[in-house]
Formats: sequence, structure tokens, C-alpha cells
Amino acid sequence: MRHGKKHNHLGRKTAHRKAMLANMACSLIEHKRINTTVAKAKALRVFVEPLITKSKADTTHNRRIVFSYLRDKYAVTELFKEISVKIADRPGGYIRIIKLGNRQGDNAPMAMVELVDYNEIYNPKGKKAKKSTRRGRSKKASSAQVEETATEEKSEE
Repeated sequence: MRHGKKHNHLGRKTAHRKAMLANMACSLIEHKRINTTVAKAKALRVFVEPLITKSKADTTHNRRIVFSYLRDKYAVTELFKEISVKIADRPGGYIRIIKLGNRQGDNAPMAMVELVDYNEIYNPKGKKAKKSTRRGRSKKASSAQVEETATEEKSEE
């Protein structure tokens, strides 16, 4: 019986599972978004979020710990230089899992895994200019303002 064993083995031996999660984590850090199965996405969240938390404090010791998990110095560099700066004020929850439906070939449930701060659609802090819904009215108002300024300039002359 597997009492108290909470991590998913994903049908792989330990070395294969660790290598797969390290590769998926490096891809996520590089591309900021990857597609995978739901089970692998949940296992990836448990694997990556502590590493992102470690990257907040840029010390040699933390870099070596993260490198021992990822085994890719470019991913470690990007994690500590770019991602840690962007997520510095976030207390946790760095990854979002969005379910996409089932895969065509084997009907496996698929999901998109992404870094939360790198999605502009869901990011409430993203600064977007509000678009006017009344386009015709704004043009009329702007032309009326132009006419008023033109009449004021003529009256001053």
C-alpha cells in the first residue's frame, strides 16, 4: 500500500522522472508557457515552484541548489536574472495550469502550464489603454474641440 506517498510517479523510474521534470522546467523557464498532460503539469508545479522561490535570493548557494535540479546553466541564469525580478513581490503561486481538453490520439487530458506574470491577458497589473466603444462620438467631440480652439485663436488676433 502507498500510504502517505503523495507524489505522482508518472509511470516512470526515478531517474527518468527527475530528468523529464528537469527538462520540462527548463522549457517552461525558456518559453514561459508549455503544453503537456494534466498529470505532468501538476507534478511540474510541485517541482518548479520551490526553485522559483529559491531564485528570489540571488546567492551562490541558491544558484547551486537550483542548478542541481535543472542541470542547465542557461535556464538557471534566466531564472535568477529575469523571472526572479518579475515575481519578487509575489508570495507564491507562480504557475498557472489551464486545462485544454483531451488529446486527439489517446484522449489524454491536456493542459497549458504558464508563468503567471508573463501572461498579459490574465494579468490584472498589465497596463492597457482603455479602448473607447463609441468611436463616432469621440471623433465628433474632438472635431468640436478643434473648432473651439480655432475660433478662440481667431478672436485673440
